[in-house]
Amino acid sequence: MLPEEFVNRMKDSMDPEEFPIFLRSFEEEAYKSLRINGLKKTLNPLLPELETAFSLERVPWCEKGYYYDRKTDPGKHPLHEAGLYYIQEASAMAPVPWLDLKKGLKVLDLCSAPGGKSTYIADVMENTGLLVANEPVKNRAKILSLNIERMGIMNTLVTSEMPDKLSELFGAFFDRILVDAPCSGEGMFRKEGPAKEEWSPENVKMCAERQDKILAEAAKMLVPGGIMVYSTCTFSKEEDEGSIERFLAENKDFSLMDPSEIRPLDESWTKTAVSTGSGSTGYAVRIWPHRSKGEGHFFAVLKREGISPEGMRRISGSGSLKSASNANIKLFEDFRKSFIPGLALKDGIIHSFGDQLYFSNEDMPGTDHLKVLRPGLHLGTIKKDRFEPSHALALFMSADMAAVNHSIESREEALKYLKGESLQADPGLNNGWCLISYMGCSLGWGKSDGRIIKNHYPKGLRIQAG
Repeated sequence: MLPEEFVNRMKDSMDPEEFPIFLRSFEEEAYKSLRINGLKKTLNPLLPELETAFSLERVPWCEKGYYYDRKTDPGKHPLHEAGLYYIQEASAMAPVPWLDLKKGLKVLDLCSAPGGKSTYIADVMENTGLLVANEPVKNRAKILSLNIERMGIMNTLVTSEMPDKLSELFGAFFDRILVDAPCSGEGMFRKEGPAKEEWSPENVKMCAERQDKILAEAAKMLVPGGIMVYSTCTFSKEEDEGSIERFLAENKDFSLMDPSEIRPLDESWTKTAVSTGSGSTGYAVRIWPHRSKGEGHFFAVLKREGISPEGMRRISGSGSLKSASNANIKLFEDFRKSFIPGLALKDGIIHSFGDQLYFSNEDMPGTDHLKVLRPGLHLGTIKKDRFEPSHALALFMSADMAAVNHSIESREEALKYLKGESLQADPGLNNGWCLISYMGCSLGWGKSDGRIIKNHYPKGLRIQAG
């Protein structure tokens, strides 16, 4: 049952002939979709197998997006744990291309949990530049951090701060900002039952007020000439067109870009009018569940006027990274030469975060005054006089980088590993660390004594059933 006040509002705002079709769409089963992770270089030979296993069908507006058969469950496949794909609702894939991303940019995803859009951004950026993925709610930020890890992402700083704290520290720092704002979730009514139960006109009003505050802080962090994309999964004009209109009224140095002039829109989407002041009109995009194979979504593209000076140096108030001690770097290098000689870390810095070692490229800001969950690629832990590799490092690597790779042949054995069971060592396998892979994709670490491979898959990630 849809909330009565929601139904009445939509009836009043829609074409009388279209409204019943819209209403019936909520009785239909939601589409299921995933997005392929281009950062995994072992992907191409496996794509035909994935297409067969899950009956994949392309999402028309996302080059790497696919619908999958509702009878299958890609989330329980070992290749999901290897980070080959991210299960993401098809309409949620829509806004990222309108950021007009390029390698080397500094990008902020301000409200990024659980990580669908952040991992999409990182994929497009090909681990270059900087992505700050922020989630104010700590428990959700932990999930975000795990998804960044699973997808093998290196260039991302995961934080858990309120927008005003970030704007205070960074100022006008970012070339691109995505504000996928928390909203009343009307577009998810078909997919997520709790969204219907929590909906109320008062909640819509509260969300709109919160969105205004988030957008105001986001604007402070965009450089002149930068692009900001605002998106929601709701139909409420108060939270969508209204949010943009109120923002433009307060921020005269921003303009609304026509999304169809940036790149072609999918034919099932609609352009929705937005008042930009002084009687002029601009356009945003709305995705309807009765017109598209996806849930309800809205996005608008905003540009800050001006041009950033060429080569402008941007310094955040969070300090700068300091290199780890020579002793700790040597411990890592000794491990790398012995066990992962194929891994080459270039154009970056190895730095410490407590007793943890991370690798970041040169664009990574410092961690002072920030609640940080992940400052770049987690290499591992320093334990007394030795280095122990992290799970993130395994997922970042391809299997051919390891000196010793234990290749699992069957899905059943892969699931045993993901449950935390020990593995039988290959004949002649040397003692020490080895990478565990399935179908050429890294799953995690093991440690061999020549007979048995002790399982080092993180206990918190181990699956309970196959």
